Amino acid sequence: MKNLVVDEKHNQKKLHNFLSDLFPFMSSGVFYRALRQKDIRVNKKKINENIILHTGDTLQVYISDELLYPFLQEIKTIYEDDNILAVSKPVGIEVVGKNSITSYLQSKLSYPFLEPCHRIDRNTTGLVLFAKNTDSLSILKTKFKQHEIEKHYLARIYGILPKKQDTLHAYLFKDAKKSIVYISNTAKKGYRPIITSYIVLEENKKQNTSLLDISIETGRTHQIRAHMAHIGFPILGDEKYGNHSINKKFGKKTQDLCSYCLIFRFTSPSGPLDYLNGKRIAI
Repeated sequence: MKNLVVDEKHNQKKLHNFLSDLFPFMSSGVFYRALRQKDIRVNKKKINENIILHTGDTLQVYISDELLYPFLQEIKTIYEDDNILAVSKPVGIEVVGKNSITSYLQSKLSYPFLEPCHRIDRNTTGLVLFAKNTDSLSILKTKFKQHEIEKHYLARIYGILPKKQDTLHAYLFKDAKKSIVYISNTAKKGYRPIITSYIVLEENKKQNTSLLDISIETGRTHQIRAHMAHIGFPILGDEKYGNHSINKKFGKKTQDLCSYCLIFRFTSPSGPLDYLNGKRIAI
């Protein structure tokens, strides 16, 4: 059973729209079957209609994980040793929280300890690194903070960049209440510096798209998505920072962004994890 609360974004939206946003891979058939069987409650009342919701409404959803998250079987182990576990996260699932990839792995695996060392967005696919003990977690969180672990992403953008390789500098402000970030070319109060580098891997001039290898020296919220949109080359499928009509044209509902490679480049002592220095983990 899932306990949900309607936010301002979904005020006066239909129930189906609300659940589709939270569970994008839940089919319409699953939703309407749940309505017929009264497996959805709004404000503790059983319902059988696709009603209008309001901010603050509470929902109890009695739909199994297998139907809400049909992609859970897509989670694959990419690398594992005594200290770490690297898995490939599918689209549509958070790294932490209820019904997240972390809670799923913790429930399915028998490890006494398993915690993520970093996060990627719900609709970004790819590598997530987990620590299997407290020492590894502490070390790896520090390494990420000190930028001693390179994070590389594959991104499909709309447009042909003028430079085949570049490092972009800007400033980012996070509006936590609206769950959105803003980019500025100049320093402003509340804005934090960001550095985003890219290399063009492929170009499709007929479709006006490019495939990029993107690395970030500053891991700010939505940095890659917002920064690329800011310079006029949004990631395909990104509804928050991209272009809806272009996404619809390409049939993209989620951003075409994958965390595909981690490279360990330790420049400070790493204790029991010294053996990882220079290692590359990739999908």
